[in-house]
Amino acid sequence: MNSIQYNQKSNIFFSCTEQEYKTVENNIAETVVIHIYSGSLSVTDGNGSYLVQEGETALFYRNMLAKFVKYPAKDKPFTSVAIAFSQVFLEKYYLSMNFNTIVKPVFEVHKLSKHPLLNSLFDSILPYYQLDQVNLPSLLTDLKLQEAITVLRTVDAGVDNQLANFAVQGKLDLVDYMQKNYVFNIPLERFAYLTGRSLATFKRDFQRLLGTTPQKWLLEKRLKEAHFLISQKKQKPSDVYLEVGFENLSHFSRSFKQHFGYNPSKLEMSYSAK
Repeated sequence: MNSIQYNQKSNIFFSCTEQEYKTVENNIAETVVIHIYSGSLSVTDGNGSYLVQEGETALFYRNMLAKFVKYPAKDKPFTSVAIAFSQVFLEKYYLSMNFNTIVKPVFEVHKLSKHPLLNSLFDSILPYYQLDQVNLPSLLTDLKLQEAITVLRTVDAGVDNQLANFAVQGKLDLVDYMQKNYVFNIPLERFAYLTGRSLATFKRDFQRLLGTTPQKWLLEKRLKEAHFLISQKKQKPSDVYLEVGFENLSHFSRSFKQHFGYNPSKLEMSYSAK
């Protein structure tokens, strides 16, 4: 049996089964609700960390940058089912409901209280994964999405603050955003988009506000954080490099030595010897 089983239907419904501890980093482009059947999911974004446990359901906001750690249960694999809501669908839904309330956008993980309606909703999606076809009939997916959003709003009216947020994103505070999200390994183009700028404007604002280029600032920021985690938190370089935004250990080690003059392994040995 494979350690990881991942399945999706029509880019809307997603199931995940993993036998072993797994860490992933992701940029969630659309609003997503996830239900944990077994195991637990640790989520860390620029605002903090959250834990979604077995039987719980959580709503993730659009354009969320986060690190996910999936923990299997003692006797069962990590298993989850998720539903993605596109902006097009959400706007169409709320327009049909004559929804005219001005919502206050919420950019944090929204955990929902356990409820029989949530259990019923996600249980009704499981049979879809027994079908051979990847793309389900659009009428079927639309009906299920409408059921899903109705259930969410019935269980917790506060979800409107995420689901009905259609404001065009303006410029965000670049310094504050980068300080919170520098550990996420995404292209500069994506950072520019998420802060409400073109790439050229992003680079220009970055130079003006921080006095250096995004590439140089990100590298130095990540290396300093890595140095802190190894020297003060006693973490291993092999555990740190992904946490601070490097793609592989060799690139991290090479960059670390160029910046500090010694390898991260030497720093690790210095505190191990004490």
